[in-house]
Amino acid sequence: METNQYLSMFIDESREHLQAMNDNMLALESAPDNIGIVQNMFRSAHTLKGMSATMGYEDIASLTHEMENVLDAVRNRKLSMDEHIFDVIFQSLDALEAMVGDIVEGGSGKADVASIVADLKRIVSGQYMSGNGTGALQAPGQAAASSSGASESGIALDEFQLSVIRQSMESGHQGYFLQVRIRKDCILKAVRAYMVFNTLESIGEIIRSNPSVEDIEADKFDFHFSLIYITKAGQEEISAAVSGVSEVESVAVMLLDAGSLQELAQSERTGPVADAKPKSVQESGEAAARKPSAPSSSAAGKNAAAQASRTIRVDIDRLDALMNLFSELLIDRVRLEQLASEIKRGELTETVEHMSRVGADLQNIVMKLRMTPIDSVFNRFPRMVRDLAKTLDKKVDFVITGAETELDRTVIDEIGDPLVHLLRNSIDHGVEPVADRLKSGKPETGTVHLRAFHSGNHVFIEIEDDGKGINRTVILNKAVNNGIITADDGERMTDEEVYQLLFASGFSTAEVISDISGRGVGLDVVKSKIVSLGGNVQVTSQLGAGTKFSIQLPLTLSIISAMMVKLGSEKYAIPLSSIVETAIVTPEMTRSVHGMKMFSFRNSVIPLVSLSRLLDVTGYSEEGEQETEVVIIRKGDKMAALMVDELIGQQEIVLKTLGKYLSKVFAVSGATILGDGQVALILDPNAIIK
Repeated sequence: METNQYLSMFIDESREHLQAMNDNMLALESAPDNIGIVQNMFRSAHTLKGMSATMGYEDIASLTHEMENVLDAVRNRKLSMDEHIFDVIFQSLDALEAMVGDIVEGGSGKADVASIVADLKRIVSGQYMSGNGTGALQAPGQAAASSSGASESGIALDEFQLSVIRQSMESGHQGYFLQVRIRKDCILKAVRAYMVFNTLESIGEIIRSNPSVEDIEADKFDFHFSLIYITKAGQEEISAAVSGVSEVESVAVMLLDAGSLQELAQSERTGPVADAKPKSVQESGEAAARKPSAPSSSAAGKNAAAQASRTIRVDIDRLDALMNLFSELLIDRVRLEQLASEIKRGELTETVEHMSRVGADLQNIVMKLRMTPIDSVFNRFPRMVRDLAKTLDKKVDFVITGAETELDRTVIDEIGDPLVHLLRNSIDHGVEPVADRLKSGKPETGTVHLRAFHSGNHVFIEIEDDGKGINRTVILNKAVNNGIITADDGERMTDEEVYQLLFASGFSTAEVISDISGRGVGLDVVKSKIVSLGGNVQVTSQLGAGTKFSIQLPLTLSIISAMMVKLGSEKYAIPLSSIVETAIVTPEMTRSVHGMKMFSFRNSVIPLVSLSRLLDVTGYSEEGEQETEVVIIRKGDKMAALMVDELIGQQEIVLKTLGKYLSKVFAVSGATILGDGQVALILDPNAIIK
C-alpha cells in the first residue's frame, strides 16, 4: 500500500495524540478515579493504533494495543490505577514518542518494546500484584466472560456496554446497527474504513465493530463491516454521512429497540441467537469497543468535527514564501501611495486607497497565519518536570501562565531547547530537597513558574523558582578558578554582571556530574541560541528566596507598524507597539537632574534623550531649539522621551535584518526600504531604555 502521501498527516496527528495522552496521564495522577480522563486516553490510544496499523508501523500498533487493553480495563473498573501502572504507561508513551521521532528522521519506526509489552500484558492478566497484595484486576473472571461471549453469528454486548446504550437512549440518543460495504475496486479499503469511523465518531459513539478494529486497520476484512452505534442523529443523517465517504458502496442503518438489545445480551450469556439482527457477524471480544462519554459529548463531538473540517495543515515554507511576496508588495504599495500624492489624479488616488485597505486586511491575515500560541512549546514541559522531580526526589509545583501568548512560528521552533535547559537548571540547582526546604522554614513543595507575556514588540518568557537562589561568592570563586575573570574584576562586578557569568562557556557550579547537569555545558548554549534569535536573557536572584531567568524575544514578523521620524537628512522607524504618544517639549518644560535632562509627563518625570547625540547624527542638533517634537516610548514600567527633528507619520514597513556583520549595532533592530527607495534604520526602544 502506498502510504507516503499520508506520512506527514500521520506524524502530525501522532504527535498530537501522544501529547494529549501525556497531558491526560498527568491529570490522572492527581485524580486516579476520574474515568472521564481514562476515556479520553483510550480514544487517543485507539486512534493512534489504527493509524499505525494502516501505515504499516506494527511495533507502534502493537504497543498501543496493549496500552489500550490496560486503559479498557481501567475504564470498565476492572483495574485500579497505581504507581506501577502509571510508570509503565509513561514508559510506553516515551517509547512511542521515540518511534515516531525515528519515523520523522526517515527511519522505520521499529523498536524493541518487548519488555514494556510484557509488563502491560501482566497488568491486564492479573499476574502483576498491586501494593496491597491483591491482584491488580479486580474481577479477572469478568474479562474472560467478555472475551468469550462473542458468537459466530451475532455481536454480543456485555452488561457494561448494554448499560451505556440504555443510559444513552434514556437521555435522548438512539442505538443503531450499521452494515457498511466498500466498493470492490477500492485500493485502500482500510483507509476508507478509517474515514467512515472518523465520520461516525464526529456525530456519535461506536460501541463495537465486526470484524474487530485491529483486523479492519490491518486490512484483514472483505470490503464490509458492521457496527453497534449510538447517536442523536437520525437514520437519514447517518446514512448520508457515511455515503459521503469516497468509495463507500452502500450503508444499511437499522434502529435498535429494547428487544434487540435483550437479544444481544442473551447472545453474550448463552451464545448465538437465531433471530438476532446482526447475522453473520463475528466479534473478537477485546476489540474495538468505545465507551461513550456523557450523552452531551455527541453534540460536542459534532461541533468539534465541524470545526476540524474547516482547518488544513500548511507547510511553513509556503507561509515563508507568502510573507516574502507580500513584503515586496507592501514596498510597491507605499511607493504607489507616494506617487498618487504627487500626481494628484482623483481616479488614481481612489484606486490606491482601495488597494491600501485591501492590502491592510491581507496583511493582518498573513501575519496571523504565522503566529502560533506558545502553548505548543509549553505543553511538553509538565511531563518533563514531573519525571525530573521524581528522579531528584524533590516535590515541585509547576505553574504555567500565558500559554496563549502568540509568537512567530520561526521563534517557536527554536525556543524549546533553551527553555528545557533553564527548567532543568531551576529544578536541579534552584529548588532544594524536601529536608533542606523544611529546615529553612519553606513548604516542602517548591514552585517553578513558567510565564509568557507581550511587552511592546517583544515577547518575554520567565522561569522563576522559589529555591535557594544564586550565591554570588560561589560563582565568583568558580569563575576565578576557571580563569574566566580575575579576582579584582570580580570585586568590581555588580550582582547582575556576576549572574551573567553563568552563561560563560563551560561554566558549571555542579559538584557532582549527572545526567541532569554538571557536564561542563552550562548555560552558554541557552544564551547563544537566544542571541541568535535576536533576544537576550537576564537573571535576577535573591539568596535563599529564589531565581528568575527572563528571556526577551523579538516578534520577528516581517511586517510591523512604525512611526517614521526624521533627524536632519536621515529617516528612522520606531515600532508603534513601543510608543505611548507624541508631544512637543519647550525649554520651560524641562529640568536637569544629576546632569540629565528630564521631562514632566503625566505626574511623573522621565528622561529626555537626544537621538542625534545617541546615534551620532551629523547635520542636526536639538541644541537651541525653542520647541522640540518628542516620541515617548515605553519598556515595561519605564519610559523615555526621544527628541526628533520631524514626525513624518505612521507606516507599515517591511523588516529586513542587517546581516551577521552588523548584528550588534547599538539601538538598531533592523532596516526597511521606503517607498522612494531610501533605506531607514529601525530603532530598538528596549535597547535605548535600560
